[in-house]
Amino acid sequence: MAVVILYGSEGGTAELVADHLADVLGAYDDTSLYDMMEYDAGDLDPENFHVIVCSTYGEGELPTGAEPFFEGLDEDEPDLNGLRFALFGLGDKVYEDTYNRGGEILAEKLVSLGAVQVGEHGRHDGSSSIRPKDQAEEWAKIIGEEFLA
Repeated sequence: MAVVILYGSEGGTAELVADHLADVLGAYDDTSLYDMMEYDAGDLDPENFHVIVCSTYGEGELPTGAEPFFEGLDEDEPDLNGLRFALFGLGDKVYEDTYNRGGEILAEKLVSLGAVQVGEHGRHDGSSSIRPKDQAEEWAKIIGEEFLA
């Protein structure tokens, strides 16, 4: 089993977090990192463990960087039975109604296609004083111990 990290970003923070998670989770298994702009939904493999890092944009939408991947899932509707994934979202609690909605949209789509979300949905609040990389690292260590060790 390998760890496949996919990120969808608007301003680059999700990419930075995903890159850091690749270092953290690399201690557990072979890890690869992909921008959702360039990853085909048909390449999702249930043999791998997937980590999704996704920001939220605008009024609770997916970031531009996640749209092609989501559209591929929506159009092709691949059978994702057996696929496990963990999700780390980026948002801002100032927008209460749409806080971390981008990640939720992706998770809902993956689950609707048969995938199983494992672990706690990590949620970073852009209004907090905690750096996204730091919170993601703590989250990833728990995911690694529970699902990859």
